[in-house]
Parts: sequence; C-alpha cells; structure tokens
Amino acid sequence: MSASESPESPDIYDASLKGTTYKVYRYMYRAGKPVRVNDVQRDLGLSSPSVAQYHLKKLLRLGLVKEVPEGYAIDKVIYENMVRIGRVTIPFQAAYIAFFAACILVLVTFLRPGVLTYTYVFALGAIVVALVVSLYETWRTLTRLK
Repeated sequence: MSASESPESPDIYDASLKGTTYKVYRYMYRAGKPVRVNDVQRDLGLSSPSVAQYHLKKLLRLGLVKEVPEGYAIDKVIYENMVRIGRVTIPFQAAYIAFFAACILVLVTFLRPGVLTYTYVFALGAIVVALVVSLYETWRTLTRLK
C-alpha cells in the first residue's frame, strides 16, 4: 500500500464519501459527540430515519464511524491539517495567518526605517506574499469542509 493509499488518506474515501454521506460525516464531525439516527435525520432534513441509517451504515462500512451506546461516533478523522477546539474546526494555516499578520504589524510599526530601503521593502513584500498564500490555502481548506 503506497502512502497515497494509506487508510488515513482522504483520497481513498473520495469515491464513496460524496453527497449526503459526506454531509452526514461532516455533521458528525462538527457535533464532536455521538449522534443518534433521529438526530441526523432531523438536523440534516433527511426524508426518513431509514435514509439517515443508510448513510450511517455506509460510513460504518468505510470504517469512518463506530457504533457506541449513545449512537454513532467518528472513529477516523479524514480532515487533514485541522485543529478542533470545542465545536470549532480551524485549519492549521490560521496559525500562519496570525504569525504573518503579526510580522507585518511589527514591521510597519516598530521596525519601520526612517528611509525606505530595498531590504525593508523586500521583507515586507515577502511577508505579504506569505500571508496571501496562507489566506488562500485556508480558504481552500474551509471550502472543502462545506
């Protein structure tokens, strides 16, 4: 099995984890606690509990969820580069955004030279580019969660 086919790689789930099944998985991930079939059906507006049960069983077969006494719980997290704090999921790139924004703030407030130099302009430009790239990567990660 190659690295791209490792069980933790979300690529192997792409074919099966689409549409409503993905919405159920994302709902469970965001809930951060075990959920019952009726909760999934009600909160996602599915037509019946049997539809919710079908998608939960599909996730169970994929090895992404497990049955627990309280219902179903996430067993394997497929989101890469994410940190969950309570019910909030934050991409790791958010730390880079904060770091680069702080660097820009320090550079333009405390380290501003009396006369602009090429070194200062280059440093400022490089940090701005790094910030833009980090913002773009964070946006891409967040759109994959939707």
